[in-house]
Amino acid sequence: MAHPGDPNQSLAVLIDADNAHPAIVEGLLAEIATLGIASVKRIYGDWTTPQLGQWKQVLLEHSIQPIQQFRYTTGKNATDSAMIIDAMDLLYAGHFAGFCLVSSDSDFTRLAARIRESGRRVYGFGEEKTPRPFVSACDRFIYTEVFAKKTEDEPGASPVAKRSTKSLRGDTRLLALIRDGIQTASDETGWAQLGAVGNYLSRTANDFDPRNYGYAKLSELIAAIGLFDVERRENRIFIKDTRKKSNGVP
Repeated sequence: MAHPGDPNQSLAVLIDADNAHPAIVEGLLAEIATLGIASVKRIYGDWTTPQLGQWKQVLLEHSIQPIQQFRYTTGKNATDSAMIIDAMDLLYAGHFAGFCLVSSDSDFTRLAARIRESGRRVYGFGEEKTPRPFVSACDRFIYTEVFAKKTEDEPGASPVAKRSTKSLRGDTRLLALIRDGIQTASDETGWAQLGAVGNYLSRTANDFDPRNYGYAKLSELIAAIGLFDVERRENRIFIKDTRKKSNGVP
């Protein structure tokens, strides 16, 4: 089985059409391409309803297979059941190193946990309103707001509005995460390699992503906060908590 982060690992992409928007698909698939190969791409919904009509062109462009699931009873979501059954069939087939579950629905919490129990990776994708249990059940969770179409004026910008320095400094959870990451990854002088801090943040907070704050890279987010010293040494970036003295002692 492929290792996490292996660009050649085979992934099953399962999309809940009732809880996703076609505007995110291009960015979603580009993100998934950094995680592995989308060997299966399926999307579930009742395609007889007009609400899903806007998906048609997107599915054709990206070769996503629509799975029809009629709504047998009003108020009951048969789509979730169909997606869960397919996921388990694919899991038992044993061909996939990981699953990408695209939904903001907490009904997939147990599915994510079950897939992880089997030793496969689970990458969740959903809106910021996604219930915390589903987010926590995934190895990594990415909020789909970061996949909104970028403007032509700023092709490299994050589609999420940049948070101000004041706002970032007021985010106690964010500052605590970064400071804990620096402390964990730092040497005796208090300096930590940015990549190691980023790895710590990903392991500790599976939904951490600098794009959630409007910044494309962690280095840009760190610079915007303005509470950390930054040094570039050859091709590596090192950061240090400004509250620490040069000898690494508070």
